[in-house]
Amino acid sequence: MSAAGKTAAVIGGGVIGGAWAARFLLNGWDVRLFDPDPEAGRKMSEVLRNARHALPMLYDTALPPEGTLTHVNTIAEAVAGADYIQESVPERLDLKHKVLAEIEAAAAADTPVGSSTSGFKPSELREGAKHPGRIVVAHPFNPVYLLPLIELVPGEGGDTAVVEKAEALLRSVGLFPLRVRAEIDAHIADRFLEAVWREALWLVKDGIATTEEIDNAIRYGFGLRWAQMGLFETYRIAGGEAGMAHFIAQFGPCLQWPWTKLMDVPDLTDELVKQIADQSDAQSGALSIRELERLRDNNLVAMMRALKQQGAAAGKLIAEHETGLPKPAQAGDLVRTVDRIVPVDWTDYNGHMNESRYGQVFSDAADAMMKLVGADEAYIESGKSYFTVDARIRYLNETLAGQRIHVVSQVLEGKGKKYRVFHRMKNEAGEELATGEQLMIHVDLTTRRSSVPDDAVLAKVEALAASHATLPQPDEGELL
Repeated sequence: MSAAGKTAAVIGGGVIGGAWAARFLLNGWDVRLFDPDPEAGRKMSEVLRNARHALPMLYDTALPPEGTLTHVNTIAEAVAGADYIQESVPERLDLKHKVLAEIEAAAAADTPVGSSTSGFKPSELREGAKHPGRIVVAHPFNPVYLLPLIELVPGEGGDTAVVEKAEALLRSVGLFPLRVRAEIDAHIADRFLEAVWREALWLVKDGIATTEEIDNAIRYGFGLRWAQMGLFETYRIAGGEAGMAHFIAQFGPCLQWPWTKLMDVPDLTDELVKQIADQSDAQSGALSIRELERLRDNNLVAMMRALKQQGAAAGKLIAEHETGLPKPAQAGDLVRTVDRIVPVDWTDYNGHMNESRYGQVFSDAADAMMKLVGADEAYIESGKSYFTVDARIRYLNETLAGQRIHVVSQVLEGKGKKYRVFHRMKNEAGEELATGEQLMIHVDLTTRRSSVPDDAVLAKVEALAASHATLPQPDEGELL
């Protein structure tokens, strides 16, 4: 059984199903995958390779140990005893009905069954089902292992208990289930995207813009705003101090003007299809699909980590999910203070982690050592803390994006106002990448002057120092 103690059944291992499997696996779930495609194993391994590179970099702590992936020969084998089932077969209602019938024949009646469908409604999926209330739409966005939005559509007749169970399970792997209030074709997001897509097709057909120019308009402009504010909040700000009411009053009349062709769509003639395909291939054809996926993933990681720093949108969700991830495992008598993946936004033009990020790693290690002795958030809120007054970092080996690193920390001195700690940063093979030493002084935050810690904190510092004094000490050349 996996560390999470959970098993997901994924039916269909294409672009979407494979990414669903990766999301579960990297969050410690076991996954049983059914896909009759003889290439399913290869495709899944390629999706998983990209997911392993990208998803862990969103977090400042290591994800749980990866679950076990099992390719199975039948749907019944996949779903028996599963905690959650995700159907991701092609968008043919007859095929989905056949697959859902096989799922129902072998799965427990209270197991949530989500469908990745982008167009079908729950009522359509449930036709002929034995337990219709547990079949819901759980429509994801590609790549599922990175993007958190899941349109969760219970529809009329959805089993409330099963839907809530599904929502809790999806949240546990860092996703954001958005409950769609009522059945509607294409749910919410794809209806919006369809409107943009229709207008883009006309702009290409009428010779107004190429595919690349349209993409540039999105990625250099409003796409950046939408990524962290969405549509209505963006327009509310555009209304200035008077807010949304002023925006609507000012720009509402534009809706009466014939700016767009959203109620129409050009005929997708062979000529127009070729025009769009040729432009798109010229725009992106220098890179393979896997290279484009890696570029997309790196960009998403960097953007979402920036949002995480600001506590906004998808970044806030990552921070909340991170609080429930396992804490670093201890390293014998030393303290394992950091255990994480090096994110892509920490690297420089040489392709390795830049100097400031080593400082951040050791700063995070020092924070962990403070919390260990009781100098945590509540202690700081009470008006006391430790400040670093001297530090030394030795750079020993390259550290690359995607590399898993950990830090073991040792107290060298702990008495009175002083808390002196030595850190060793290593890779998974145990190779030492850098060392850091920090001298911290206890401070009264009201006076901003040095002070003696509270008795409870000081006792823990002194006990840890005495324990670590019996361990091998750093060489003289490694110290301040």
